[in-house]
Amino acid sequence: MSFENLVVNYKDKIAVVTINRPENLNALNKQTIQELRSCLLELEENTTVRAIILTGSGDKAFVAGADIKEFAGFSEAEGKELARTGQEQLFNTVENLTTPVIAAINGFALGGGLELAMACHIRLASDKAQMGLPEVTLGLIPGYGGTQRLAQLVGRGRAMEMILSANFVDGKQAYVSGLVNNVVPSQNLLMEALKLAIKISNNSPIAMKAAINAINKGYENKGGFEVEVEEFGKCFGTDDFKEGVDAFLNKRKPEFK
Repeated sequence: MSFENLVVNYKDKIAVVTINRPENLNALNKQTIQELRSCLLELEENTTVRAIILTGSGDKAFVAGADIKEFAGFSEAEGKELARTGQEQLFNTVENLTTPVIAAINGFALGGGLELAMACHIRLASDKAQMGLPEVTLGLIPGYGGTQRLAQLVGRGRAMEMILSANFVDGKQAYVSGLVNNVVPSQNLLMEALKLAIKISNNSPIAMKAAINAINKGYENKGGFEVEVEEFGKCFGTDDFKEGVDAFLNKRKPEFK
């Protein structure tokens, strides 16, 4: 894969995708959104990749928002289409990937950047990270799923406060509120993300796909409990289940294919 605004590296069964626009604090422009979608869908089809880490280049920003210059003169109809297309092309795609995606938040994650991190399955933040949804200071609201995913993660009251005040939170505050899974020293961020990704990558891909689907359906109010029952039952018909049980009974590590 070759991209203008992304760098992709591999370590064992892990793909590390770095958004590489440091001169713009890795802001999401139209091209970067399209490249991210293409990249992630290709990785989804790559059976050797068991987990993905998404991060930003440099030490200042994960993604410092959308590229405002691209939509400064948009009409109502164009604004609506911008949000709908962005959600459908990238943010919903990230959330519904069956390959686990870990956001390694290495600096500013603002606006569309925080929305991208929230669409990932797991979030790790450095102790230098700053996160927020400052859209109301531009006369806008979050348009890439931020009003929904933030409330799911931190609760309605905290989401209201963050969005309406446009206040930023640091890694510690984000961890306490449930916005991120963990906060680590900045110099250890990628190493900790890799450790978690490696642990995840050793588990059954089929079971992880089923778990992601069941969890997401519950938040979409699409019968999450029933989806869990269906996915649980399907697991019994897989080679991964046979391998996992055999390994457990014989006290060895499973080797999922």
